[in-house]
Amino acid sequence: MSANQTSLNMGHSLSKPVHSLPVLRDRLGDLDRSAPLASLFKAIIDPFVVVLVLFALARPFEIAQHGMLPILAAIAFALSALFLDGTFLLMPDAPGRFLGVGRLVVCWVALILVLWCLGALSGLLNYFPPEFLLAWVALSPVALLLVHGAIRSVVLNPVRSKLGLHKVVIVGATESGAALADRIRSNPQLKMDFVGYFDDREVERLDDVAAHEMLGRIADLHHYVQANGVRQIFISLPMTSQPRVMALLEALQDCTASIYFLPDLFIFDMIQACIDDVAGFPVVGICESPFVGIDGVVKRASDIVLSLMILAVIWPVMLALAVAVKLSSPGPALFRQHRYGANGENILVYKFRSMTVMEDGDSVQQATRSDSRLTPIGAFIRKTSLDELPQFINVLQGRMSIVGPRPHANAHNEMYRKLIKGYMLRHKVRPGITGWAQVNGYRGETDTVDKMQRRIEYDLDYLRNWSIWFDLKIIALTVWTVLRGHNAY
Repeated sequence: MSANQTSLNMGHSLSKPVHSLPVLRDRLGDLDRSAPLASLFKAIIDPFVVVLVLFALARPFEIAQHGMLPILAAIAFALSALFLDGTFLLMPDAPGRFLGVGRLVVCWVALILVLWCLGALSGLLNYFPPEFLLAWVALSPVALLLVHGAIRSVVLNPVRSKLGLHKVVIVGATESGAALADRIRSNPQLKMDFVGYFDDREVERLDDVAAHEMLGRIADLHHYVQANGVRQIFISLPMTSQPRVMALLEALQDCTASIYFLPDLFIFDMIQACIDDVAGFPVVGICESPFVGIDGVVKRASDIVLSLMILAVIWPVMLALAVAVKLSSPGPALFRQHRYGANGENILVYKFRSMTVMEDGDSVQQATRSDSRLTPIGAFIRKTSLDELPQFINVLQGRMSIVGPRPHANAHNEMYRKLIKGYMLRHKVRPGITGWAQVNGYRGETDTVDKMQRRIEYDLDYLRNWSIWFDLKIIALTVWTVLRGHNAY
């Protein structure tokens, strides 16, 4: 895709997967984050406040503002930008006045723990008095709260927010139109005043639309816009309404309102949706791999670096496991099985053999709890996921990734692709050693179609929301999940 590709994903959702239209409406975008002020919070203001407190304390504690302090400040800025991402406090649409304070505390504690580990390993913290560091740790969250509170009371004050609003109407009370209206109403920082809908249907046929929000039929729009000073018009008609859209655009040619087309994309399962151009023609991408362009380079580079580091540490364990598998039962130490890789291509995946059979054909039976086919050490290496360690070699080969949808046996792929809508979309990327589904409890046997459906929903949610930090989070959660030994056999 071209360099001017624009993502349609507005914000990351690391919670439950999206799998129904009412929830899918929220995928229109988390406008708390896409609004300029909130984006500034996330990218600059919070890290800047943390560093400002650090330098402000340097003078009373007689810390030189050169030497090691700028290094500590740079690390603190980077960690703050990472850990405080998403901690939006005291926002105007918050149900509670101090929404997000608990999350701020948790994120701040996590930041300090990471900083302490880095400082202890590098010796950086030895250059600063403990009382200076403790003062900074205690005062930075207070400063963040004060800044967020000031923004709320001064910039986002309800009285001020009513000033300079632009009137907005939506043509078509569709799913996407209603989602946009909800976001406009709850986000005064957008400086938009949603007035109502124009739709040719009767209000009784429309869900979640109040009678006072219906301003008239589409034919009435032109007169209303001119008479009421409407500044922005969002057209949210179904894709089958092209003649009506063209007639509407022609009728609006002599008004000065800005006109936007809001495609009814909720009929699709959007994966990394984006706006792009191909040979000068504008196109809307509905389904694309998250690993295109620089993101693909970052993903592959992180896989190579992490795999080399992990293999350098675990090779004695792998050697011992290979010997144990070989001695405990007849057969090879490694089990090789064909599975689907990126774009559905056939790949060969390695595992330490944990069973007395090595199925790799048209019929493959999933392992179950207390499976009689397990070798003497098979149950142990499956429960601890030690049987997956050879897949780090697959990662170096380029067949797999450390994080991604777990690969299934080809026989299972062919079965479930007929039963679960969107099943094959998970193969837009390389399969992973661990994944978002596995750390959310869908690890091990999936003995029902419903369980597999939920696993696929998490896999697709990962594709929609990928970032390098998301990968690191999944890796950390995987370690915790393996230590608990949940759902593995």
